Order: sequence, then C-alpha cells, then structure tokens
Amino acid sequence: MPEYTDDETVREARARYFAANDFGDGGYDEAWVKFKVGPIPVAFPNSEGRVRAVRLHDLHHVLTGYGTSVLGEGEIGAWEVASGCHHHRAAWVLNLIAYWGGLLVGPRAVWRAFVRGRRSGNLYTGEWDAAYLDLTVGALRREVRLAPAGAAPEPGDRAAFVGWSAVAALLGVGPAALLVLVCWIAWTA
Repeated sequence: MPEYTDDETVREARARYFAANDFGDGGYDEAWVKFKVGPIPVAFPNSEGRVRAVRLHDLHHVLTGYGTSVLGEGEIGAWEVASGCHHHRAAWVLNLIAYWGGLLVGPRAVWRAFVRGRRSGNLYTGEWDAAYLDLTVGALRREVRLAPAGAAPEPGDRAAFVGWSAVAALLGVGPAALLVLVCWIAWTA
C-alpha cells in the first residue's frame, strides 16, 4: 500500500490508491463488484448504497493507510465500524463482513484499528462531496479527527470490541457458509 503524505491532494492520493490496487477509476459506475477471495472469484451487484458508501470508504483507505488485502480490509472495516458508519447501511454490512475476515487472519491488527477508530471521526457523517478531492490529505485527516495509529485502549474499548466482533461473526459466518455451500454444490454437481 502506498504511503500518502499530508501535503498531497486527496485527488492525487486516491489516483495512486486506485493504480496500486488495479481499481481503474474506482468502478463506481460498474454493474457488478468483482474480486477474488484467494483463488475464488466473487461478484455481487454494485448497489446504489454500496457506491454511496465506497466513495467515502476509498478515501478512508487513503487517510488511514490500511491496505486492501483481507487483513487490510479487516482493519479498515474495524476502524469504520468503531468510528461509526452512521446512516450508510451498506457500509455497516460490508465493513462487518470485512471485520470478520480480518479477525480470522490478524486479530491484533484488527483490535488496534478498532481502538484507533474509537478515537477518530470519519466521512460517513455526511455524503460524498467532490470538494474532498481538492483538499490535502493532511487537511482531510484533521477534518475527520484521525487518531494516530497505536492509540492506547481506554475503558470500554474491550467490551465494544467483543460486542462488535460478535456481530461481525454473525454476518461473516453466513456468507462464508453460503460460499462453502455453493462451492460444494458446484463440486458435486
């Protein structure tokens, strides 16, 4: 994952984020979201709610520096859940599923991201605004009150983490079970 400096514009940083991850122009206008979980291709409809959330989610990747691997998505998912997805329902669901995946591969990193999120604000309090792209990364980090990485846990963080982890597990196990079922049906058909 590239490092994004405070003095570059969000537009420049987002373009580097897209290029580093082969995201083209972000895919906001695509009908389907396509990606792989290991060797398994996955696709789901690119709903209006998902696009509404992912425009902000992509900027959160730039602001926090979390990657797009299973662990990176788990970290950003935990950070976004802890800082609040507010009225972005698609963000809640997708982040909790990513959070679950992150817990499976890097629970300590997900914990640290969760604690950082509890100390941060984010862009989900509002809607997409193209003016974000003209700000510097540093200005937008200050606007969302991004906490530094490695923030110390405070009372209540462990209980919140356990609670949100349980919700993430419920959402994460369902799609995983469905994926196993689909693969089993395809394999035995």
